[in-house]
Amino acid sequence: MKYLITGGAGFIGGHLTESLLADGHQVTVIDNLSTGSLRNLDAVAANPNLNFIQGDILNFPELDNIVAGSDAVIHLAAAVGVELVVKDPVHTIITNVHGSECVLDCSAKHHKRIIIASTSEVYGKSKNPEFCESDDLLIGSPTFSRWSYACSKLLDEFYLMAHHRASGLPGTVVRFFNTVGPRQTGQYGMVIPRFVAAAIKGENLQVYGDGSQSRCFCHVFDTVQAIRGLINNNDSFGKIYNIGSRRSISILELAQLIIRQLNSKSEIKFIPYAEAYEEGFEDMQRRKPSTQSIKNLFGWEPRHTLEEIINDVAQSIEQ
Repeated sequence: MKYLITGGAGFIGGHLTESLLADGHQVTVIDNLSTGSLRNLDAVAANPNLNFIQGDILNFPELDNIVAGSDAVIHLAAAVGVELVVKDPVHTIITNVHGSECVLDCSAKHHKRIIIASTSEVYGKSKNPEFCESDDLLIGSPTFSRWSYACSKLLDEFYLMAHHRASGLPGTVVRFFNTVGPRQTGQYGMVIPRFVAAAIKGENLQVYGDGSQSRCFCHVFDTVQAIRGLINNNDSFGKIYNIGSRRSISILELAQLIIRQLNSKSEIKFIPYAEAYEEGFEDMQRRKPSTQSIKNLFGWEPRHTLEEIINDVAQSIEQ
């Protein structure tokens, strides 16, 4: 098959590209390298089935022809990371909304299979013990820029669903819950690579707030398998699927686990949210997905443990 991956030089995109190429597929990657990196494609750079194009989907005249020539589109290009979102909310909205509009319009025009990446952030301030795809969503006030990311990705979801209802677009939404693993950078606030890098250096692990907020972390290898299982599954058209681990851990406990597992001499330092991000910053207290929908669809479950994730991230950083 011929695949188009937008944002294919990003963290998830690079691993997905490797996986598809390993099975003999042809992959075209479009990435402007604003947050992605060619290093994520080093292992497959010489593969003749890879076509890398440095370009921005917001202004890329050849996008329509490339979509037309593809069998499936996986749209991963987005502004990501809480720190980047808070610092540049305008860029976040333009990239996530108008970029997705360009890709979805081309996909609808040529009736192409498309999967778009969304986020657990769309669940907003929900207090549910776990999040289900059919839940109502509670987004915070627009006076706080951190919610611009959630709103922009939610609009992407609505736009895909509108195309599906209007023309039968074979589209699917995936909501990622903290995908982590080798080659992920902590530059934009991703907590595990940030903690692991600090632990390796013996530096303080900076925990924002009181550390009681909890998250679930899914290995990128498991996320890639979930995406691949959805691509050719017609029953997933017009549906939304959570992709994530169901093991929940507080950020404080995560920091303690990383220090212990890596035999680090690092200590934990608490940083107020206002100092880390912006005054009045609102965090989600918990983010635990229900993954029953995707499990029922084709039996997907994450296979890698949190301890394996930490080891893989550490090995990647030390290389």
